[in-house]
Amino acid sequence: MKVHYECAACFLRQTREALDLATDDESLKMEVTGKVVKLVSETFRKGAVSNFIGTEVHRTIKNETGNNDPYHKEREISNDIAADFLPQVEKILGENNKLENYVKVAIAGNVIDFGALGLEMDMESLIVKTMKKDPIIDNTVELEKELEISKTVLYLADNIGEIVFDKILIEKIKEYDVDVTVALKEKPILNDACIEDALKIGLNKVAKLTSTGTDSIGIIKDDVSPEFMDLFNKSDMVIAKGLGNYEGLGEMDLEDKPVYCLLNAKCNPVARDIGVNLGDNIVLKLNT
Repeated sequence: MKVHYECAACFLRQTREALDLATDDESLKMEVTGKVVKLVSETFRKGAVSNFIGTEVHRTIKNETGNNDPYHKEREISNDIAADFLPQVEKILGENNKLENYVKVAIAGNVIDFGALGLEMDMESLIVKTMKKDPIIDNTVELEKELEISKTVLYLADNIGEIVFDKILIEKIKEYDVDVTVALKEKPILNDACIEDALKIGLNKVAKLTSTGTDSIGIIKDDVSPEFMDLFNKSDMVIAKGLGNYEGLGEMDLEDKPVYCLLNAKCNPVARDIGVNLGDNIVLKLNT
């Protein structure tokens, strides 16, 4: 996805929040902010790719502060938030065990995102609100048809906490007799999920786990490992969670590979790019 005008302000908002998490050194914050402003001023222009700039911003913050995981505490909070909702989720799914309901649950998990929504967001109330909404764009029927004829699925994870809900959807997907591999980040960036986060919730018990080979926000084709791209190309279908993956996949030549994006349109640029309203739930096949 190309940047929209609001993205510049969002990069700087995330910079302030990440620096407050990364260090207490006010002088260092000032220095790093200057470097980020310079980075954004040099790269932010019409046609630039949003998740590429975002990745460079957060790598700069990590490298300059020496803090490789500024969102460490928020990552733990995200897990707690997701775990608290499991009884409610299980009740909903017990009343209706169709695939579409599992998809809605997974999308609700996508709002556990301190990077996109900020540190002050009330995640609990937002999850409840999101879970009650039907997708505005809903390609779930097509997704199910693809599952019925596919043998291998590559599932691109997004945030920690969210992967608790992803695990529930993946267990449902396995009923279609497919082999599922979940791709996670090689190392922390924002509150994106890594392999060690997936192991903590037992995701390895329902799917194979792999790394994208990098810490990019979403997928950046020239940044991920050759091994990951080989897996991507060989998989029969791809299910991608979240904004970053949507932003990155939109810049790739997907040819005829079925790729489904499951997300909540948490920011105006993404909502505008898709053609929906802020906060809408989306089940979108990219290459239609």
